[in-house]
Amino acid sequence: MKDQSRNSLKQNDESFFLKPTFQALTIGVPFCVFKLLFGMLAIRAGRSSDFLTIFACFVIIWALTDLVMNLFRVVFHMAGREAPIEYCTIAQIGKYFNRPKFFLAVDTLISFSIICFVLWSGWITLLGPHESCFWYAATTLNLISISVVNILIELRRGS
Repeated sequence: MKDQSRNSLKQNDESFFLKPTFQALTIGVPFCVFKLLFGMLAIRAGRSSDFLTIFACFVIIWALTDLVMNLFRVVFHMAGREAPIEYCTIAQIGKYFNRPKFFLAVDTLISFSIICFVLWSGWITLLGPHESCFWYAATTLNLISISVVNILIELRRGS
């Protein structure tokens, strides 16, 4: 009986971390924040460059679109319905190639690349105090959730 309840608890914990709401709020939304702030920083950095300004506007639209998509995923999940859309525009494109998870992985790579660029370029110093709070919150939420999931995985493995 004890093993049965432990297995049930494990399944509930695992399924919680795989649920669209958890993934959207701890991965998708933080990535949208990084993209949005990157776009805003690109506008500041590109004031004298039309190309960079246009690129920045594209990134901001992309970030906001992905944010709406993630929030739709949360709403659909909370309503107990299957979402008709993916977590982000790149994964949505991947759906047409029957490879949404691969394209989602590409979006993840791009998001991490944006984070690295903002840090290594020094653009992080161009964030205002409120923007910095959003950056810190997104970073904290994303990293802590990944850590918690990894700890639970290792506890289940018994390592």
